[in-house]
Amino acid sequence: MKKLSIETQLKANAYPGRGIIIGKSADGKCAVTAYFIMGRSENSRNRVFVPTEDGIRTEAFDPSKMVDPHLIIYSPVRVLNNQTIVTNGDQTDTVYELMEKGQTFEQALRTREYEDDAPNFTPRISGIICNECGDYSMSILKSADGNPDSCRRYTFTYSNPIAGEGHFIHTYMGDGSPLPSFEGEPELVDMTSLDIDGFTDMVWNSLNEDNKVSLFVRYINLETGSSDTRIVNKNTKQ
Repeated sequence: MKKLSIETQLKANAYPGRGIIIGKSADGKCAVTAYFIMGRSENSRNRVFVPTEDGIRTEAFDPSKMVDPHLIIYSPVRVLNNQTIVTNGDQTDTVYELMEKGQTFEQALRTREYEDDAPNFTPRISGIICNECGDYSMSILKSADGNPDSCRRYTFTYSNPIAGEGHFIHTYMGDGSPLPSFEGEPELVDMTSLDIDGFTDMVWNSLNEDNKVSLFVRYINLETGSSDTRIVNKNTKQ
């Protein structure tokens, strides 16, 4: 599989929707994850990421303009013991709660399917990282080429990840009506030698200016388990 540039991939796609990047830093010291959201409607764009004790949640930037919180308000990132869960919806809570009861990441996601936002049937994308070794898995739950009668569930597992490499999965192949769902395996991407601030700036500046909403980036030190986090919101209070 050809290794791609995250910057190039993002700049070439005006509307990848929501995206998850997971990999290992170029120096091999950190597990790296990023999650971003984009929006075309006023409701989708009226959001910000706010920090929680172990991750983030979405909130309405202007509560008076929130039309429907369904599929909009959720916790994209939560930490369970030594694992970081990253998803594009409320399946974060499903994974957290069922893994807490002894089920696996994949078993938990078997209880869920794509989003009920016809005609797009947006895929649910999810990831999980071991904060101690950096191993990670990614998942996509999607309709059968737009047919809601069948749910296709795919899980990709990456053991002993290579320094300077990661994978990128997003909800849409591009803009359209209906929106075309992501296809194939997560894209192999180059985890550049940038530090967390450089990486955050690169991802944020590569997202389409009109459609980008919020970005979360976390570097997890694999030796100490400590983490460093950045949150960027397009909507900011003056």
